[in-house]
Amino acid sequence: MDLAGKLVAEGWQVHLFGYSWDGYPREAVFHPIRKPPKWVPPSLRVIDFALQHRKLVSQEHFDIVLGFGNTIVMNVYQSHGGVHHISSVKKLGAVRNPLHRLLKMLLLFGSPKYHARAWVESAPFRMPHRPLIIAISEMLREDMSRYFQVSKEEIALVYNGIDVERFRQIGLEEEAKELRHKLGFDKQVLFVFMAFDFRKKGVSFLLEAAASLRDQVPADSFGVVVVGGPPSPSLTKRVRSLDLSDIVVFPGKTHTPELFYQACDAFVLPTFYDACSLVVFEAMAAGLPAITSVYNGAAGIIEDGVDGRILQDPADVDELAAAMRWLLEPQALKMASEAAQNKASQYTLERNHQQILAILNKALRREDSGRNRLRRRIVSDLRQD
Repeated sequence: MDLAGKLVAEGWQVHLFGYSWDGYPREAVFHPIRKPPKWVPPSLRVIDFALQHRKLVSQEHFDIVLGFGNTIVMNVYQSHGGVHHISSVKKLGAVRNPLHRLLKMLLLFGSPKYHARAWVESAPFRMPHRPLIIAISEMLREDMSRYFQVSKEEIALVYNGIDVERFRQIGLEEEAKELRHKLGFDKQVLFVFMAFDFRKKGVSFLLEAAASLRDQVPADSFGVVVVGGPPSPSLTKRVRSLDLSDIVVFPGKTHTPELFYQACDAFVLPTFYDACSLVVFEAMAAGLPAITSVYNGAAGIIEDGVDGRILQDPADVDELAAAMRWLLEPQALKMASEAAQNKASQYTLERNHQQILAILNKALRREDSGRNRLRRRIVSDLRQD
């Protein structure tokens, strides 16, 4: 909700709609949306949220209604999750067994929740007066243009922004050194993976790439730190079967990702779909070259072979192992690290907020129709739990 705080600081009156609110910014006005009972099916929850939001908004007189994909009323739309159909299909690529993949696809496209989400998501593209549309990556911009049959010129491109100073390698050297030692690594090149959904983000393929790389280089050349949660029994079994116990560690969840970035040397995320992963920006700001797939919108800021590597297929173990091996060479790692930090320094929160503000002001002028207003107001829906 950093954007909401920025809007308040710029003199906007901010209204937030959702199931819950963390109290920030305190100047905002929160409108609670009633949460359905647990027995209500997921498909009806999706539709109920959108309809409640529409009803509550209709009782007010807002200049700008900013939606993030859960609502059907808005005049500015910014998708953070990607096109639902495309992301769903891409994620199925992480399912190895072809029969299981087919069954999951049939269950997905036959589920009421899938169609409910698709109906809500398509709202901004079927409205008679289309809202201003914002994509958080070039990949997502192309996906929306192709899937919803709209010109790319109608979709503004605003990449994510981060607190760059938080992730720079300043003041955490001793803590990072201690963490690295605790993880069991010393002079190896240390790759860090950070995500919650291990399967969708390609952890099993990362394990196979690590095993392949281990057979090509001295065993003590590198390590892999998988942050985000404990491994499933199948992943634990896979680590043992690949003889990776001395190479791959699972430290669990963290509330201090910046410390892990400082303790490691490179970032790897062979994801099957991400609209635009913030962790790529964070890691690069900390000086970690990033390896990710072409199906991650964040790959749009990476210059392949300069500040990271872009995988054409996250399931291609040999391609991933080759990308990791590139960074085992000290000079390549040093140059890529400097380039990554320089690149990420461009994607600040301030830049992101200024670009969003420019679009909101454009929408305001379009809605204002020449009238003078003493106050500007904005409403933003919060994501559903």
